[in-house]
Amino acid sequence: MGIQNFPASLQPIIQQGFLEREFSQALRSRLGYRACADRITVAAGIGETLTKTRAGLKPTVTTPLAPAANTNFDNGLTPTSWGVEQFTITINHYAATTDLNVVAERVAIASVFLQNAYVNGEQAARSLDELGRNALFAAYMGGNSRVRTTLASAGPTVTVDDVRGFQVVFVNGVQQSVSASNPMTVTIGSNAYTLVATTVDTTNVSTAPNGISGTLTLSSNVSVLDGTAGNTVTAANASSIVRPSQRTNTSLLTASDTLTMSCLLDAVAKLRLNAVPEIDGAYNCYLDPVSARQLFADPDFKQLFQGATSANQVFRKGMTNDFLGLRFVPTTEAFVQSHPTLASLMVRRPVICGQGALIEGDFAGIAAADVAPADSIVSVVDGIAMVTREAIDRLQQIIAQSWYWIGGFCAPSDTTTNSTTIPTATNAAYKRAVIVEHIG
Repeated sequence: MGIQNFPASLQPIIQQGFLEREFSQALRSRLGYRACADRITVAAGIGETLTKTRAGLKPTVTTPLAPAANTNFDNGLTPTSWGVEQFTITINHYAATTDLNVVAERVAIASVFLQNAYVNGEQAARSLDELGRNALFAAYMGGNSRVRTTLASAGPTVTVDDVRGFQVVFVNGVQQSVSASNPMTVTIGSNAYTLVATTVDTTNVSTAPNGISGTLTLSSNVSVLDGTAGNTVTAANASSIVRPSQRTNTSLLTASDTLTMSCLLDAVAKLRLNAVPEIDGAYNCYLDPVSARQLFADPDFKQLFQGATSANQVFRKGMTNDFLGLRFVPTTEAFVQSHPTLASLMVRRPVICGQGALIEGDFAGIAAADVAPADSIVSVVDGIAMVTREAIDRLQQIIAQSWYWIGGFCAPSDTTTNSTTIPTATNAAYKRAVIVEHIG
Protein backbone atom coordinates (compact mmCIF):
# COMPACT_ATOMS: atom_id res chain seq x y z
CA MET A 1 0.00 0.00 0.00
CA GLY A 2 1.18 3.57 -0.60
CA ILE A 3 2.41 5.66 2.31
CA GLN A 4 -0.14 8.30 1.36
CA ASN A 5 -2.89 5.91 2.45
CA PHE A 6 -1.76 6.01 6.07
CA PRO A 7 -3.00 8.66 8.49
CA ALA A 8 -0.91 11.82 8.35
CA SER A 9 0.22 11.32 11.97
CA LEU A 10 1.73 7.91 11.12
CA GLN A 11 3.42 8.74 7.81
CA PRO A 12 6.62 10.22 9.35
CA ILE A 13 7.33 7.08 11.38
CA ILE A 14 6.96 4.53 8.56
CA GLN A 15 10.40 3.43 7.40
CA GLN A 16 11.62 5.25 4.34
CA GLY A 17 15.27 4.72 3.59
CA PHE A 18 17.45 4.00 6.62
CA LEU A 19 15.94 5.00 9.97
CA GLU A 20 16.98 3.99 13.45
CA ARG A 21 14.39 1.50 14.68
CA GLU A 22 13.44 3.32 17.85
CA PHE A 23 11.82 6.59 18.88
CA SER A 24 13.70 9.45 20.45
CA GLN A 25 11.66 10.78 23.35
CA ALA A 26 10.45 14.36 23.37
CA LEU A 27 11.38 16.77 26.13
CA ARG A 28 9.12 16.26 29.11
CA SER A 29 8.04 18.59 31.86
CA ARG A 30 9.50 18.26 35.35
CA LEU A 31 6.64 17.65 37.75
CA GLY A 32 6.27 17.75 41.51
CA TYR A 33 3.24 19.63 42.86
CA ARG A 34 1.23 16.45 43.31
CA ALA A 35 3.86 15.19 45.77
CA CYS A 36 2.75 17.68 48.45
CA ALA A 37 -0.87 16.47 48.37
CA ASP A 38 -2.43 14.25 51.01
CA ARG A 39 -4.25 11.44 49.22
CA ILE A 40 -7.78 10.51 50.24
CA THR A 41 -10.27 8.11 48.68
CA VAL A 42 -13.70 9.38 47.68
CA ALA A 43 -16.08 6.48 48.21
CA ALA A 44 -18.54 5.44 45.53
CA GLY A 45 -22.22 6.21 45.93
CA ILE A 46 -21.89 9.50 47.85
CA GLY A 47 -22.16 11.99 44.97
CA GLU A 48 -19.61 14.13 43.18
CA THR A 49 -18.74 16.46 46.08
CA LEU A 50 -17.22 15.45 49.41
CA THR A 51 -17.24 17.82 52.37
CA LYS A 52 -14.73 17.03 55.09
CA THR A 53 -14.68 18.52 58.57
CA ARG A 54 -11.52 19.46 60.44
CA ALA A 55 -11.68 19.86 64.22
CA GLY A 56 -10.03 22.85 65.85
CA LEU A 57 -8.44 23.24 69.28
CA LYS A 58 -9.49 24.96 72.47
CA PRO A 59 -7.59 27.98 73.89
CA THR A 60 -5.09 27.43 76.67
CA VAL A 61 -6.10 27.91 80.31
CA THR A 62 -3.65 30.08 82.27
CA THR A 63 -5.96 31.43 85.00
CA PRO A 64 -6.24 29.27 88.13
CA LEU A 65 -9.65 28.21 89.36
CA ALA A 66 -10.74 30.49 92.22
CA PRO A 67 -11.38 28.49 95.39
CA ALA A 68 -14.46 30.55 96.17
CA ALA A 69 -15.99 29.68 92.79
CA ASN A 70 -15.32 25.95 93.14
CA THR A 71 -18.81 25.15 94.30
CA ASN A 72 -22.05 23.52 93.19
CA PHE A 73 -22.30 20.86 90.52
CA ASP A 74 -20.36 22.84 87.91
CA ASN A 75 -17.41 23.65 90.22
CA GLY A 76 -17.48 27.19 88.84
CA LEU A 77 -16.67 26.01 85.31
CA THR A 78 -18.36 27.16 82.12
CA PRO A 79 -18.42 24.53 79.34
CA THR A 80 -16.60 25.48 76.14
CA SER A 81 -16.29 23.64 72.85
CA TRP A 82 -13.79 23.43 70.05
CA GLY A 83 -14.45 24.89 66.62
CA VAL A 84 -14.70 23.14 63.28
CA GLU A 85 -14.10 24.09 59.69
CA GLN A 86 -15.09 22.41 56.48
CA PHE A 87 -13.53 22.10 53.06
CA THR A 88 -15.06 20.64 49.94
CA ILE A 89 -13.47 18.54 47.24
CA THR A 90 -15.27 17.99 43.95
CA ILE A 91 -14.41 15.06 41.70
CA ASN A 92 -14.46 15.29 37.93
CA HIS A 93 -13.71 12.94 35.05
CA TYR A 94 -10.56 13.58 33.00
CA ALA A 95 -9.54 11.43 30.01
CA ALA A 96 -7.70 11.29 26.68
CA THR A 97 -7.26 8.66 23.97
CA THR A 98 -5.17 7.63 20.97
CA ASP A 99 -6.13 5.30 18.11
CA LEU A 100 -3.74 2.74 16.66
CA ASN A 101 -4.12 0.88 13.37
CA VAL A 102 -2.42 -2.46 14.00
CA VAL A 103 -1.73 -2.92 10.27
CA ALA A 104 0.11 0.40 10.13
CA GLU A 105 1.93 -0.48 13.35
CA ARG A 106 3.45 -3.54 11.65
CA VAL A 107 5.41 -1.41 9.18
CA ALA A 108 6.53 1.30 11.60
CA ILE A 109 10.19 1.57 12.60
CA ALA A 110 9.38 0.76 16.24
CA SER A 111 6.49 -0.16 18.46
CA VAL A 112 3.85 2.53 18.09
CA PHE A 113 1.80 0.70 20.73
CA LEU A 114 4.49 1.14 23.38
CA GLN A 115 5.13 4.73 22.37
CA ASN A 116 1.41 5.52 22.65
CA ALA A 117 1.39 4.04 26.15
CA TYR A 118 4.40 6.15 27.13
CA VAL A 119 2.95 9.38 25.73
CA ASN A 120 -0.45 8.73 27.34
CA GLY A 121 1.18 8.09 30.71
CA GLU A 122 3.23 11.29 30.53
CA GLN A 123 0.16 13.28 29.50
CA ALA A 124 -1.83 11.90 32.42
CA ALA A 125 0.91 12.63 34.96
CA ARG A 126 1.39 16.19 33.68
CA SER A 127 -2.36 16.82 33.64
CA LEU A 128 -2.77 15.81 37.28
CA ASP A 129 0.27 17.83 38.31
CA GLU A 130 -1.18 20.95 36.70
CA LEU A 131 -4.57 20.33 38.34
CA GLY A 132 -2.81 20.19 41.70
CA ARG A 133 -0.78 23.31 40.92
CA ASN A 134 -3.88 25.25 39.88
CA ALA A 135 -5.75 24.34 43.07
CA LEU A 136 -2.73 25.28 45.19
CA PHE A 137 -2.17 28.69 43.60
CA ALA A 138 -5.88 29.55 43.50
CA ALA A 139 -6.01 29.35 47.30
CA TYR A 140 -2.59 30.79 48.13
CA MET A 141 -2.87 33.81 45.83
CA GLY A 142 -6.30 34.60 47.27
CA GLY A 143 -7.00 37.89 49.03
CA ASN A 144 -4.08 39.65 47.32
CA SER A 145 -4.97 42.05 44.52
CA ARG A 146 -4.66 45.64 43.33
CA VAL A 147 -6.90 48.42 42.00
CA ARG A 148 -7.25 48.17 38.24
CA THR A 149 -8.98 51.48 37.36
CA THR A 150 -8.62 54.77 39.24
CA LEU A 151 -11.85 56.09 40.73
CA ALA A 152 -13.16 59.26 39.07
CA SER A 153 -14.59 60.30 42.43
CA ALA A 154 -15.08 58.72 45.84
CA GLY A 155 -17.47 55.77 45.55
CA PRO A 156 -18.35 52.36 47.03
CA THR A 157 -17.16 50.18 44.10
CA VAL A 158 -13.59 49.41 43.08
CA THR A 159 -12.40 47.34 40.11
CA VAL A 160 -9.63 44.90 41.01
CA ASP A 161 -7.33 42.60 39.07
CA ASP A 162 -8.26 39.40 40.92
CA VAL A 163 -11.28 38.69 43.13
CA ARG A 164 -10.13 35.27 44.35
CA GLY A 165 -10.07 35.37 48.14
CA PHE A 166 -12.68 38.16 48.23
CA GLN A 167 -15.71 36.04 47.33
CA VAL A 168 -16.31 34.04 50.51
CA VAL A 169 -15.85 34.36 54.25
CA PHE A 170 -15.66 31.62 56.85
CA VAL A 171 -18.63 31.50 59.24
CA ASN A 172 -18.25 28.86 61.93
CA GLY A 173 -15.79 27.10 59.67
CA VAL A 174 -18.15 27.03 56.66
CA GLN A 175 -17.58 29.15 53.55
CA GLN A 176 -20.33 31.69 52.92
CA SER A 177 -20.61 34.22 50.11
CA VAL A 178 -19.58 37.75 51.05
CA SER A 179 -22.67 39.85 51.78
CA ALA A 180 -23.96 42.58 54.07
CA SER A 181 -24.69 39.91 56.69
CA ASN A 182 -21.35 38.18 56.10
CA PRO A 183 -18.94 41.06 55.46
CA MET A 184 -15.16 40.98 55.07
CA THR A 185 -12.61 43.56 56.15
CA VAL A 186 -10.29 44.61 53.30
CA THR A 187 -7.51 47.15 53.11
CA ILE A 188 -7.51 49.33 49.98
CA GLY A 189 -4.55 51.64 49.68
CA SER A 190 -3.94 52.86 53.22
CA ASN A 191 -7.35 52.34 54.83
CA ALA A 192 -9.61 49.50 55.90
CA TYR A 193 -13.10 49.09 54.44
CA THR A 194 -15.96 46.64 54.83
CA LEU A 195 -16.62 44.46 51.78
CA VAL A 196 -20.29 43.52 51.26
CA ALA A 197 -20.38 42.15 47.69
CA THR A 198 -18.09 40.81 44.98
CA THR A 199 -18.95 40.74 41.27
CA VAL A 200 -17.02 38.83 38.60
CA ASP A 201 -16.40 40.61 35.28
CA THR A 202 -18.23 39.25 32.24
CA THR A 203 -14.96 39.49 30.32
CA ASN A 204 -11.99 38.40 32.38
CA VAL A 205 -9.04 40.81 32.11
CA SER A 206 -7.02 39.62 35.11
CA THR A 207 -3.25 39.50 34.67
CA ALA A 208 -2.77 36.94 37.48
CA PRO A 209 -2.32 33.25 36.58
CA ASN A 210 -5.86 31.84 36.35
CA GLY A 211 -7.01 35.09 37.98
CA ILE A 212 -10.58 36.42 37.91
CA SER A 213 -11.08 40.16 37.47
CA GLY A 214 -14.08 41.83 39.04
CA THR A 215 -15.55 44.55 41.24
CA LEU A 216 -15.62 44.94 45.01
CA THR A 217 -18.54 46.75 46.62
CA LEU A 218 -17.86 48.35 49.99
CA SER A 219 -20.25 49.54 52.68
CA SER A 220 -18.83 53.08 52.45
CA ASN A 221 -17.18 55.26 49.84
CA VAL A 222 -13.56 54.58 48.93
CA SER A 223 -11.46 57.71 48.58
CA VAL A 224 -9.84 58.53 45.26
CA LEU A 225 -6.44 58.39 46.96
CA ASP A 226 -7.06 54.79 48.06
CA GLY A 227 -8.86 53.86 44.84
CA THR A 228 -5.97 54.77 42.54
CA ALA A 229 -4.86 52.20 39.97
CA GLY A 230 -1.99 50.05 41.22
CA ASN A 231 -2.83 50.43 44.90
CA THR A 232 -2.75 47.22 46.93
CA VAL A 233 -6.00 45.51 47.95
CA THR A 234 -5.66 42.93 50.72
CA ALA A 235 -8.25 40.83 52.54
CA ALA A 236 -8.01 40.51 56.31
CA ASN A 237 -7.47 36.75 55.95
CA ALA A 238 -5.32 36.93 52.79
CA SER A 239 -2.78 34.23 52.07
CA SER A 240 0.86 35.16 52.71
CA ILE A 241 2.91 36.23 49.68
CA VAL A 242 6.56 37.19 50.10
CA ARG A 243 8.15 39.72 47.72
CA PRO A 244 11.60 41.33 47.72
CA SER A 245 11.90 44.80 49.24
CA GLN A 246 8.50 44.35 50.95
CA ARG A 247 6.57 45.06 47.75
CA THR A 248 2.85 44.83 48.48
CA ASN A 249 1.56 43.68 45.08
CA THR A 250 2.81 42.21 41.83
CA SER A 251 2.73 45.42 39.80
CA LEU A 252 5.14 47.13 42.24
CA LEU A 253 7.98 44.67 41.59
CA THR A 254 10.99 46.24 39.86
CA ALA A 255 13.89 44.84 37.82
CA SER A 256 16.07 44.57 40.93
CA ASP A 257 13.57 42.44 42.87
CA THR A 258 15.18 39.06 42.26
CA LEU A 259 14.98 35.93 44.41
CA THR A 260 17.15 35.93 47.52
CA MET A 261 17.75 33.55 50.38
CA SER A 262 16.13 36.13 52.64
CA CYS A 263 12.80 35.73 50.81
CA LEU A 264 12.86 31.97 51.25
CA LEU A 265 13.73 32.26 54.95
CA ASP A 266 10.83 34.70 55.41
CA ALA A 267 8.51 32.14 53.80
CA VAL A 268 9.79 29.37 56.08
CA ALA A 269 9.29 31.65 59.09
CA LYS A 270 5.64 32.23 58.15
CA LEU A 271 5.03 28.49 57.91
CA ARG A 272 6.68 27.90 61.26
CA LEU A 273 4.70 30.73 62.87
CA ASN A 274 1.62 28.69 62.00
CA ALA A 275 3.19 25.41 63.18
CA VAL A 276 2.77 23.89 59.71
CA PRO A 277 4.19 20.34 59.72
CA GLU A 278 7.05 19.53 57.37
CA ILE A 279 7.02 16.95 54.58
CA ASP A 280 9.46 14.21 55.60
CA GLY A 281 11.59 16.65 57.58
CA ALA A 282 11.56 19.71 55.30
CA TYR A 283 9.26 22.06 53.43
CA ASN A 284 9.01 21.51 49.66
CA CYS A 285 10.08 24.52 47.60
CA TYR A 286 8.91 24.29 43.99
CA LEU A 287 10.85 26.64 41.73
CA ASP A 288 11.82 26.93 38.08
CA PRO A 289 15.44 26.99 36.80
CA VAL A 290 15.61 30.80 36.58
CA SER A 291 14.57 31.16 40.22
CA ALA A 292 17.19 28.58 41.18
CA ARG A 293 19.87 30.43 39.19
CA GLN A 294 19.06 33.69 40.97
CA LEU A 295 19.32 31.97 44.33
CA PHE A 296 22.86 30.78 43.55
CA ALA A 297 23.82 34.36 42.66
CA ASP A 298 22.56 35.73 45.99
CA PRO A 299 25.48 36.95 48.17
CA ASP A 300 23.96 35.53 51.37
CA PHE A 301 23.58 32.13 49.75
CA LYS A 302 27.17 32.12 48.46
CA GLN A 303 28.54 33.27 51.81
CA LEU A 304 26.70 30.51 53.61
CA PHE A 305 28.52 27.86 51.58
CA GLN A 306 31.88 29.63 51.44
CA GLY A 307 34.49 27.19 52.71
CA ALA A 308 31.87 24.57 53.56
CA THR A 309 32.72 20.95 52.83
CA SER A 310 29.43 20.58 50.95
CA ALA A 311 29.99 23.61 48.73
CA ASN A 312 31.51 21.74 45.81
CA GLN A 313 28.70 19.22 45.77
CA VAL A 314 26.05 21.93 46.02
CA PHE A 315 27.38 24.00 43.12
CA ARG A 316 28.24 20.98 41.00
CA LYS A 317 24.65 19.75 41.14
CA GLY A 318 23.25 23.26 40.78
CA MET A 319 20.59 22.53 43.41
CA THR A 320 20.43 21.79 47.11
CA ASN A 321 18.24 19.49 49.16
CA ASP A 322 17.03 19.78 52.74
CA PHE A 323 18.74 23.14 53.07
CA LEU A 324 17.66 25.52 55.85
CA GLY A 325 14.47 23.52 56.27
CA LEU A 326 13.79 23.52 52.53
CA ARG A 327 13.78 20.74 49.99
CA PHE A 328 14.24 22.28 46.56
CA VAL A 329 12.13 20.64 43.86
CA PRO A 330 12.93 21.91 40.34
CA THR A 331 9.86 22.15 38.12
CA THR A 332 8.99 23.47 34.70
CA GLU A 333 5.33 23.79 35.69
CA ALA A 334 5.80 26.98 37.75
CA PHE A 335 3.61 29.95 36.85
CA VAL A 336 5.53 32.56 34.83
CA GLN A 337 3.86 35.73 33.55
CA SER A 338 4.78 39.01 31.94
CA HIS A 339 5.04 41.92 34.36
CA PRO A 340 1.68 43.75 34.48
CA THR A 341 3.19 47.17 33.80
CA LEU A 342 6.89 46.83 32.89
CA ALA A 343 7.71 45.50 29.43
CA SER A 344 10.28 42.69 29.02
CA LEU A 345 10.16 41.71 32.71
CA MET A 346 8.81 38.35 33.88
CA VAL A 347 7.23 37.52 37.25
CA ARG A 348 8.10 34.13 38.73
CA ARG A 349 6.49 32.36 41.65
CA PRO A 350 8.28 29.72 43.70
CA VAL A 351 5.99 28.21 46.32
CA ILE A 352 6.97 26.67 49.67
CA CYS A 353 4.58 23.97 50.88
CA GLY A 354 4.10 22.12 54.15
CA GLN A 355 2.22 18.92 54.79
CA GLY A 356 -1.46 19.09 53.88
CA ALA A 357 -1.19 22.12 51.59
CA LEU A 358 -3.16 20.09 49.04
CA ILE A 359 -5.73 17.33 49.23
CA GLU A 360 -6.05 14.89 46.34
CA GLY A 361 -9.28 12.90 46.18
CA ASP A 362 -9.20 9.70 44.11
CA PHE A 363 -12.55 8.11 43.27
CA ALA A 364 -12.77 4.61 44.73
CA GLY A 365 -14.71 3.24 41.75
CA ILE A 366 -12.09 3.97 39.08
CA ALA A 367 -11.46 0.29 38.36
CA ALA A 368 -14.56 -1.31 39.90
CA ALA A 369 -15.78 -4.58 38.36
CA ASP A 370 -18.73 -2.96 36.62
CA VAL A 371 -16.49 -0.18 35.25
CA ALA A 372 -13.59 -2.41 34.24
CA PRO A 373 -14.92 -5.97 33.64
CA ALA A 374 -12.64 -8.95 34.15
CA ASP A 375 -11.97 -9.40 30.42
CA SER A 376 -11.04 -5.74 29.85
CA ILE A 377 -7.46 -4.46 29.71
CA VAL A 378 -7.40 -1.81 32.44
CA SER A 379 -4.37 -1.08 34.61
CA VAL A 380 -4.49 1.43 37.46
CA VAL A 381 -1.14 3.18 37.94
CA ASP A 382 -0.87 5.74 40.77
CA GLY A 383 -4.63 6.22 40.71
CA ILE A 384 -4.83 6.65 36.92
CA ALA A 385 -6.58 4.03 34.78
CA MET A 386 -4.75 3.04 31.59
CA VAL A 387 -7.21 1.38 29.17
CA THR A 388 -6.63 -0.62 26.00
CA ARG A 389 -9.78 -1.29 23.98
CA GLU A 390 -9.84 -4.14 21.48
CA ALA A 391 -10.54 -3.50 17.80
CA ILE A 392 -14.29 -3.24 17.18
CA ASP A 393 -14.21 -1.82 13.66
CA ARG A 394 -15.33 -3.95 10.70
CA LEU A 395 -11.79 -5.04 9.86
CA GLN A 396 -10.77 -5.40 13.53
CA GLN A 397 -7.67 -3.34 12.94
CA ILE A 398 -8.06 -0.20 15.05
CA ILE A 399 -7.48 -0.37 18.80
CA ALA A 400 -7.82 2.50 21.25
CA GLN A 401 -5.31 3.37 23.97
CA SER A 402 -6.73 5.70 26.59
CA TRP A 403 -6.34 6.93 30.14
CA TYR A 404 -8.80 8.40 32.61
CA TRP A 405 -8.81 9.71 36.14
CA ILE A 406 -11.78 10.52 38.36
CA GLY A 407 -10.90 12.83 41.20
CA GLY A 408 -10.10 16.35 42.24
CA PHE A 409 -7.78 18.62 44.22
CA CYS A 410 -8.49 21.24 46.87
CA ALA A 411 -6.50 23.36 49.30
CA PRO A 412 -7.95 22.99 52.82
CA SER A 413 -8.21 26.02 55.07
CA ASP A 414 -6.91 26.40 58.63
CA THR A 415 -9.15 29.10 60.06
CA THR A 416 -9.44 27.35 63.44
CA THR A 417 -5.70 27.81 63.92
CA ASN A 418 -5.43 31.27 65.42
CA SER A 419 -3.64 33.18 68.14
CA THR A 420 -5.80 31.65 70.89
CA THR A 421 -4.50 28.17 70.12
CA ILE A 422 -1.09 29.00 68.57
CA PRO A 423 0.09 32.43 69.82
CA THR A 424 2.28 33.09 66.74
CA ALA A 425 -0.38 32.11 64.18
CA THR A 426 -1.19 34.54 61.37
CA ASN A 427 -4.69 35.52 60.28
CA ALA A 428 -4.43 33.84 56.87
CA ALA A 429 -7.28 31.46 56.07
CA TYR A 430 -4.83 29.24 54.17
CA LYS A 431 -1.65 28.69 56.15
CA ARG A 432 0.17 25.65 54.74
CA ALA A 433 1.99 27.26 51.81
CA VAL A 434 3.64 30.58 50.99
CA ILE A 435 4.19 31.99 47.49
CA VAL A 436 7.30 34.04 46.71
CA GLU A 437 6.97 36.53 43.84
CA HIS A 438 10.07 37.94 42.16
CA ILE A 439 11.39 39.23 38.85
CA GLY A 440 13.33 36.86 36.64
